[in-house]
Amino acid sequence: MAEVQKYYNPREEILRHRRQKENVQTQKRLHRQKAKHFHRMKAEIEPELKSVLSRIGKPEAADFVPDPFQTDALKAITKTDCLVSAPTGSGKTWIAQEAIAHTLANGGRCWYASPLKALSNAKWVEFGNIFGPEKVGILTGDTKENAEAPVIVGTTEILRNQLYDAMHTGEMLNCNLVILDEAHFLGDEDRGVVWEEVMIYLPARINMLLLSATIGNSGEIAGWLESIRNKRCVVIEETKRPVPLYPLFLHPSGRILPLLANRSLHGKVAAYIEKSGQSTRFRRLEPFDDILGVLKEVNLLPALFFLKSREECNAAVACCRRYAIREDKEPFEKELENYLEKHPFLKDHKQLWGLKKLRVGAHHGGQLPAWKFLVEHMMKSGYLDAVFATSTVAAGVNFPARTVVLFNSDRYNGHEFIPLDATAFHQMTGRAGRRGLDKIGFMVAFPGRFMDLYHIRSLLAKRPGRISSQIKNDFSMVLNLLLSHRPDEIRIIFEASLADFQPSRKRKPQSRSLWQEFNRYLAFLKQEGYVDDRYFLTEKGIWTSQLRLDQPILISQCVEEKVFPEQDPVLLAAVVAPFVYDRSQDIALAKTGIPKKLRRAYSQIIHAVKPVAERMENAGFEVSPLFPWPALAIYHWSRGLDWNLITRTLRIADGDLAMLVTRTADNLQQIASLADTHPKIASCAIEAKKRIMREPVLFE
Repeated sequence: MAEVQKYYNPREEILRHRRQKENVQTQKRLHRQKAKHFHRMKAEIEPELKSVLSRIGKPEAADFVPDPFQTDALKAITKTDCLVSAPTGSGKTWIAQEAIAHTLANGGRCWYASPLKALSNAKWVEFGNIFGPEKVGILTGDTKENAEAPVIVGTTEILRNQLYDAMHTGEMLNCNLVILDEAHFLGDEDRGVVWEEVMIYLPARINMLLLSATIGNSGEIAGWLESIRNKRCVVIEETKRPVPLYPLFLHPSGRILPLLANRSLHGKVAAYIEKSGQSTRFRRLEPFDDILGVLKEVNLLPALFFLKSREECNAAVACCRRYAIREDKEPFEKELENYLEKHPFLKDHKQLWGLKKLRVGAHHGGQLPAWKFLVEHMMKSGYLDAVFATSTVAAGVNFPARTVVLFNSDRYNGHEFIPLDATAFHQMTGRAGRRGLDKIGFMVAFPGRFMDLYHIRSLLAKRPGRISSQIKNDFSMVLNLLLSHRPDEIRIIFEASLADFQPSRKRKPQSRSLWQEFNRYLAFLKQEGYVDDRYFLTEKGIWTSQLRLDQPILISQCVEEKVFPEQDPVLLAAVVAPFVYDRSQDIALAKTGIPKKLRRAYSQIIHAVKPVAERMENAGFEVSPLFPWPALAIYHWSRGLDWNLITRTLRIADGDLAMLVTRTADNLQQIASLADTHPKIASCAIEAKKRIMREPVLFE
């Protein structure tokens, strides 16, 4: 322990212990508070709900018969492009599966792109079981298996990069069908540009199938695609949920009422709001054990609880200690035991007792990938009563429950809390009701400081929101476009963007601002020697274009000046880590305590990038700070120190460290792509990636 702690500021350690002590005292106070209201909630049902709750049950088993929207979509995609907008759980994956089968039967090849590595991994296994593992490969930043298979599953970024390569070499992408799952990511503020690029660059000869539950302007998106691809895009819209949704209100007393009456708030709900101002007495800690007890008594479990933060999710599990223990043990305990034998690092997980004894779990970005997978699997298998999750679980993860419980009418968008929009709301409530297991699903709203029931009422009646273009320039995009296009051709590409197709409030084509921004990037690249006077990439520009990452210019500077260690993979992994951490959080370190070897290497990096970073800032480009603590974390991890020791000492969540490791690995993989021009650093990057990509980050 001392080996690591000596690298940290003693004052910070004192403050940390003080905060820990305060947290323990706070938790004791909260538990005392909870004990006062324990069993205060008594399950009662508003009489008019009895007929609704009587519908709870499993539908009769029947042979699968595809719905008309499914067969219509399959018929369309065999001939042209198709955009399918249908509720969560309605069977969009069946369309993709049958489209793949049809393509394979005709000797074709398919690419299935998803926004999440976890979802890609799940589809890889699923399609491998259906079509045979020899026919399905996977390409993500973490995994590359069977890359020549006729069916490739991967992240959308990898597909975009393959399109960059195809445009550069002039070779055709060897594919007949591209499936873009979770296509509403086209409107994602941070990653939507990747989806839009794929749609623009994809050759029209390749049919494109877009799948989503939440595209409110499907016709507009299809119209844009038709305008740039010169082929029909059939829109298939299904609004009927496979399992009907009934909204409920849970009174703090335990009484369950209908949330609505004739599209307005139920009279008793409105009266409660008027009297209490929508607040409850549970200011600090909601009585989650009481709530679970009520839901269990009226047969509304399993439930998915959406909470504001990771901390609330963890506290919710801790609050359930007095919740009734499930009696059924087989085959749950056997499956759990087998999983823990394969992943022994989870045997000491803080929330294992809750999963094992109470059948509840927390699922959020602060946890290890293997733990999140375990919670997902146990929930889907019907072993859990409840999962406490942040709203991010709503997108892309097959995580259904009988009931979805909402405590807030807002959500965190990565920067601030904003009111729930229709798209996020439908993603969340789409998890309520399991096809084939439930005749009816429920949304339960619980009052609180951050719950506006009038807003929830309005969202129930709204369609998913309209998707707007998020395309924007960045150095990686500009370099890769210049790799295969002249500037006048790039202007035509901008004119083909969704931004240019959609109406502009400024009453001028959005391609004009894109073009102006492109020229700003172009001028800087020319100034720095990446582009010559004829607007061709220089030798440096060509190899830098292969660095498809967040900060290619700074990484390129380090490669060019040879400040990256070429013989030490441990040190290389460490000094690459600060380039991938883009949050504002910093962890104070005692400068003299950092190992000399690392301190020297980090200082060389800072010295190398400082001049170009200043020129970038002067030119109006944002430059993320390079904090030293990610370098220290990855340094210790790459040289074999204990995972828990690192997370405890740095006070970083498991999931955050796992994310830092995987993103560092992604950047190392990009550096490894420079094998032709910089073989030494490329070889070292490959070894560095191997050192950091191990359990508990990687798991089977």
